[in-house]
Amino acid sequence: MAQIQPSTLSKMKWRLLPFLLASYLVAYLDRVNVGVAALQMNQDLALSPTAYAVGSGIFFLGYFVFELPSNWLLERVGARVWIARIMITWGLLACATALTWNAASFSVVRFLLGFAEAGFLPGIVFYLGRWFPARERALVMSTFFLGVPLSFVLGAPLSGALLNLGGIFGIAGWKWLFILEGAPAIVLGILCLFVLSDRPSEAAWLDADERTALASVLSAEEKARAGAASTSFFAALREPGVWAFGLAYMGVNMGIYGIGLWLPQIIKQVGFTDFVTTLLSALPYVVAAVVMVLWARHSDQTGERRWHAVLPCIACSVGLGGSAVLGNPLLAYAALTLAAVGIMTSMANFWALPTGALAGSAAAGGIALVNSVGNLGGFGGSYLVGYLRQSSHGFQSSLLFLSVCPLIAAAILYVMAGWRRGAGSPAAAPTPVGEPV
Repeated sequence: MAQIQPSTLSKMKWRLLPFLLASYLVAYLDRVNVGVAALQMNQDLALSPTAYAVGSGIFFLGYFVFELPSNWLLERVGARVWIARIMITWGLLACATALTWNAASFSVVRFLLGFAEAGFLPGIVFYLGRWFPARERALVMSTFFLGVPLSFVLGAPLSGALLNLGGIFGIAGWKWLFILEGAPAIVLGILCLFVLSDRPSEAAWLDADERTALASVLSAEEKARAGAASTSFFAALREPGVWAFGLAYMGVNMGIYGIGLWLPQIIKQVGFTDFVTTLLSALPYVVAAVVMVLWARHSDQTGERRWHAVLPCIACSVGLGGSAVLGNPLLAYAALTLAAVGIMTSMANFWALPTGALAGSAAAGGIALVNSVGNLGGFGGSYLVGYLRQSSHGFQSSLLFLSVCPLIAAAILYVMAGWRRGAGSPAAAPTPVGEPV
């Protein structure tokens, strides 16, 4: 009887996760470094709060347009080649943001950046689902999603330091920021061709027995999820449950990007320097990085998914609402830290739900749709924060609006946690690692 040995899992994790974590860190940094660049860029490009919000948020419209086609192509071309293509093209466009000269050019490049990066996150989520058994998935996902808080922890002070390069070769600091933070994606895209294998059966770095055991366990889980339902790519797009997960992820993303794109400017208005602002912007994500791993490990150990996804969303809602009504800057900052910890922690546990409910090509299509719909929340969150800030001349109304979004996500996730595609009841429990199948 086949079983996956702990040594096999350890080998897989050390081979795949550091590279994927670094890739997502760079991906997220290239999305949200615009929040730090805005400290100088908005004045140089004469961007109003609304123009900045549209330009930074239009990334998600480009992402939305090409998300499903990108994942469809990933399944056919292979993850290794397609993810490499995604990373190289987004790196080039991230660097090209330094060439923008007004609001229109800024918006065009941001749209193309989203178009180029489309398919990366759902592609990796789908890819990890092909490699790791369900029991390991929350911790594996949380390790990958560490790229999000780490992009703020490392990226905020790094971006703040790069702003100080202004004047070298006559180039503004915010332009250096985009050039030097976009280049690593190109390098990682090339390395991707040598690091990743499309499937466990193609991994020369695994022993034959390890490949056989892994294939046996993953195949059994795939059959348990599939049941009698169709597993085609497009069949999943007609499932109400998939759309419900997408709406929940929209609420999560409104919280993530509402905080990430505007936190530096919220802190800056207290009167700190650019560099101190970036350091203070990073601290909430240091806490989030620790909590999200511990939370995901507990979810895997207990096998509980519903409350591990719901409670962080509620914490984010409380933090956002508290930051809006607390007059003391220190207390408001603590509330924003709670919001950041909550929304970051929710991500990995969120993705453990749809990946456990979809099988075969339906997983590729369903995951892409969930992420595509969810990322509209990135555009909506960014735009509405900018609009409400400009109309009310402050962040209070924006933060109160954002506090509702993760609360709606929590309600949807509470209902959907037991959903399995094509079944009226939860699917069979995943086979524990090390047990025969």
